[in-house]
Amino acid sequence: MFALPVKAEDCPTFLDHEQRRLHSSETINLCDIAAGKPMLVVNTASYCGYTGQFEGLEKVHQRYADDGLVVVGFASDDFRQEADSEEEAADICFRNFGVTFTMIAPGPVTGPDANPVFREINEQSEPPRWNFTKYVIDAQGSVVSSFPSKVDPEDPALIHAVESAL
Repeated sequence: MFALPVKAEDCPTFLDHEQRRLHSSETINLCDIAAGKPMLVVNTASYCGYTGQFEGLEKVHQRYADDGLVVVGFASDDFRQEADSEEEAADICFRNFGVTFTMIAPGPVTGPDANPVFREINEQSEPPRWNFTKYVIDAQGSVVSSFPSKVDPEDPALIHAVESAL
């Protein structure tokens, strides 16, 4: 059995924006990788007490990518714990924690200047109150669960939410 291609009009408009990848001039439109797929979206920071959660997020990505889950991290300094440079943030993500899921360049995730993805998340759910707030979004673009920073990416409740969205 094979999956039918997802049409551009099937992608939620809040995903249909060019996003610059972390420490890169390359951009990505999340519709190209996530249209019709469930997502785990998280706001990240390089120097937070929860930064070690990159490891668990990568494990979730590795475990469920073949099932269609798209994990996307949005670097942000909204809570003043992001690295001073994107190069440093990239080193922490990619070298220290081996992150292979999509990471978006730093930008706001709260308030009126929030990234378009987080503007929609904040409308559907509660805005992040701290770094590493995690949102499970279904294939239609609805936030179905959110988890605060203290919930580890491999927590059974978060895994259940991911599996339910798949």
